[in-house]
Amino acid sequence: MASFEDEIKSKNFQSPQQKAMLNTIFTGSWFLHHHANFLKTYSISPQQYNVLRILRGFGKKMPMTEIKHRMLDRTPNLTRLSERLVQKGLANKMRCDLDKRIVYLELSETGYAFLAGIDEQWEKEEHPENKINDEEAKILNELLDKFRS
Repeated sequence: MASFEDEIKSKNFQSPQQKAMLNTIFTGSWFLHHHANFLKTYSISPQQYNVLRILRGFGKKMPMTEIKHRMLDRTPNLTRLSERLVQKGLANKMRCDLDKRIVYLELSETGYAFLAGIDEQWEKEEHPENKINDEEAKILNELLDKFRS
């Protein structure tokens, strides 16, 4: 892959910090595109995949409001996303008995198997995040956290 400057055909930045910020945005978009292309083969969007992974990690039914707080992309319509997952048989939706305003989502058995299949295929392929070692990943995570602090 070409350098960031070559990709956007510009070398004019106000500062190294501005270049780093723009490079982060560009690279984030590039990662999203790569991930979305992989998930297309499973007829699932990155946002749907994110919800399924959140549910798997939680391990039981989860309030929709909590799912929204844990999502990587907090702008999508979670109600619409959850309906699509239920239609595909990957998740189950239920209302709270005590407060009907609270809606829970849980991963179905089909959803667990679906994620296991995705994980298995992901492990078989070469992915860009494997180009850096553990120490480099730790440093990158610290720098990205510093941007948001």
